[in-house]
Amino acid sequence: MIEVQHLSKRYGTVTAVDDVSFRAESGEILGFLGPNGAGKTTTMRIITGYMPATEGTATVAGFDVFEQPLEAKRRTGYLPETPPLYPDMTVREYLTFVAKIKGVRKDIRGRVDDAMKRTWVADMAGRHCSKLSKGYKQRVGLAQALIHNPDVLVLDEPTAGLDPKQIIETRQLIRALAGNHTIVLSTHILPEVAQTCQKVVIINKGKIVAIDTPDALTERLRGAITMYLQAEGPVDDVQRALQNIPGVVRVNLAEKRDDIGAFEVDSEKGADVRRAVATAVVRGGWGLLELRPVRVSLEEIFLSLTTEESEPLEPLEPLEPLEPSDPREVPGA
Repeated sequence: MIEVQHLSKRYGTVTAVDDVSFRAESGEILGFLGPNGAGKTTTMRIITGYMPATEGTATVAGFDVFEQPLEAKRRTGYLPETPPLYPDMTVREYLTFVAKIKGVRKDIRGRVDDAMKRTWVADMAGRHCSKLSKGYKQRVGLAQALIHNPDVLVLDEPTAGLDPKQIIETRQLIRALAGNHTIVLSTHILPEVAQTCQKVVIINKGKIVAIDTPDALTERLRGAITMYLQAEGPVDDVQRALQNIPGVVRVNLAEKRDDIGAFEVDSEKGADVRRAVATAVVRGGWGLLELRPVRVSLEEIFLSLTTEESEPLEPLEPLEPLEPSDPREVPGA
């Protein structure tokens, strides 16, 4: 379990992290989402004890990161954005070295074998770290974070620079680790959070702007429930019938083609109008071609919470026309 309370980090007059608080429950995958420069990596470094905070507290598995740093670090596995590999060591040599410095005393070889198997790098055990592809380097970095079987895993941009196949494999691996480990996954890649995490923390300019599950964030942003309906029949008649349904607050004609209309039907929050909508279309003698809920994507949520309206640009002043110059004053003329 991880708990962060009123965490702040300042560099002189610059505030990188501003009064951040959140909690990750045991066995949960928490997505720490934000644009580049939002304060994600700084927060991760504070949680893992790599950097002190200016204010606030952070506890890992019940141990205060600042008051009991050694106990907290023993229970934390950290994968920074650039895996900390030693290029002249083989994968097995490197993981054996990491296991020793992390306090593993019994059956080190077995622990190394297990970490390599879990992260799918056993086939590279004898290869030097410098000769690994980007994807294998990320996996070896994850193996070193897992080698001492920590309660908490902190992963900073774990799929950065990977190809699509490697990204899918890494996501599968992270999901498989949930339950046995509490995982904080820092990323600015939206599908990473939507496909991997149970809870989302969105940070922007050092401040947390939202904490919730992906589904709950969708509901909060959307407010009303929106249904997409495609019906065959007189478009105006269909629209009128839909607007007269109790609980429907808006019917928008999204597309029209001959006698087929596509509508977006907004209903009051908490009102389920699907049955009433289908009944209205059938009773009208029209064809019901499609009826489904419209989901707000995580991308729309992210942009809504982190994007500010930009100020209109001031028009540029026209340049003054150049005065004709004497060729004798121009060098080389």
